[in-house]
Amino acid sequence: MKKFIESISNVWKIEELKNRILITLGFLLVYRFGAHVTLPGIDATQLMGLAGQTKNGLGSILDMFTGGAFSKASVFALGIMPYISASIVVQLMGIAIPYLQKLQNDGESGRKKINQITRWLTIAITLVQGPTYIYNLYRTLPGNAFLLGFNSPEFLFSSVIILVTGTIFAMWLGEKITDKGIGNGISLLIMVGILARLPQAFMQEFKSVVTNNTGGLMLMAIEIIVWLLVIISCVLLTMAVRRIPVQYARRTTTGDYEQDLTGGNRQWIPLKLNASGVMPIIFAQAIMFIPAAVAGLSKSDTSQSIVGAFSDMFGFWYNFVFATLIIVFTFFYTAITVPTNKMADDLKRSGGFIPGVRPGAETSEFLDKVMSLITFPGSLFLALIAVFPAIVVSIMDVQQSWAMFFGGTSLIIMVGVAIDTIQQINSYLLNKHYDGLMKTGKNRKAVA
Repeated sequence: MKKFIESISNVWKIEELKNRILITLGFLLVYRFGAHVTLPGIDATQLMGLAGQTKNGLGSILDMFTGGAFSKASVFALGIMPYISASIVVQLMGIAIPYLQKLQNDGESGRKKINQITRWLTIAITLVQGPTYIYNLYRTLPGNAFLLGFNSPEFLFSSVIILVTGTIFAMWLGEKITDKGIGNGISLLIMVGILARLPQAFMQEFKSVVTNNTGGLMLMAIEIIVWLLVIISCVLLTMAVRRIPVQYARRTTTGDYEQDLTGGNRQWIPLKLNASGVMPIIFAQAIMFIPAAVAGLSKSDTSQSIVGAFSDMFGFWYNFVFATLIIVFTFFYTAITVPTNKMADDLKRSGGFIPGVRPGAETSEFLDKVMSLITFPGSLFLALIAVFPAIVVSIMDVQQSWAMFFGGTSLIIMVGVAIDTIQQINSYLLNKHYDGLMKTGKNRKAVA
């Protein structure tokens, strides 16, 4: 603990790092403040119906990613999710559209153009989601909740403009955090929104366990231990890598010729166990909305049973299909984001080789085979973590709001963002010759 406190104090000794952390906290505070500002024209005291809609089920996921703004009819009700959707679409389109492929290979200039395309697509998506959200308000809230009148054109137009502006402002905050602050701004906004629900969910579970005499403090302690074990598992899944040894030939010059010696420098190619991160869960979560929406168009008994099955995010069939999709998308996303052919070509051009494997096509096949072998257990582990909230609900009978923090997208995002932010802080500390947060030790003085 003493070493950890010393590391924290070292953070404030670095002026640039301290300023970046304060800027980040300031922007996050602005975002959280905006999540509590209700849309003009809505009576904030009449939002009980909307809060009930997002208490359980899929609505709770939307509300969690927006930090409660969705259930508060806030100016940030759509949050940063349209930007995430636009980023995913642009990334997938980059596989099939040559123009986007060219931009991806153009370095910094290409990245700026892709970011601009993503911003415009974000506005387009928000223009579609904004009226949909207002229509949901019409269906959920009582008529007297609309101060300008029910189905008022003025309210519809102004609210859509405000929702679009709110998403653009949240996107701007995220980009400014990335540029001026610490960590990935967009990811931090999502993580802060998720963490905002944690204290309330914990207190609700604590009161339920204590007042209902279902195990008391002992059961609560067991739940916390299980929760910590799941967090540790997520950290291991995020950090785990398969290191492929690489050897570089050492060249020596003798007279008019060069000689290659195989006793050169040794390095590693780190292949991550979960190279796709949280994206398979996000893809699968988006697909899971479709069956219930399509089946809801029909009034037959079969359609209604499908709607019931895919609306219960803690039910068996929902989680079975969800886990299957995660495994499939993990292989798909890993295949398009880990370019084994390019890795093999770069290795060959730099004079490196994997011991026992020929450079070129054979190296590419070897890397692809290793990625497939480690992706399979990684996808199973990711699927297990994604459906673990449902397992906790069925076995331990915890409240659904608290169970959401036992796995799924929320926990993977929190762990991944926390690790990334700590690593960035670590790099600042190490550059200034201090020990990082991940490793204890004595301060190192700079060498002149």
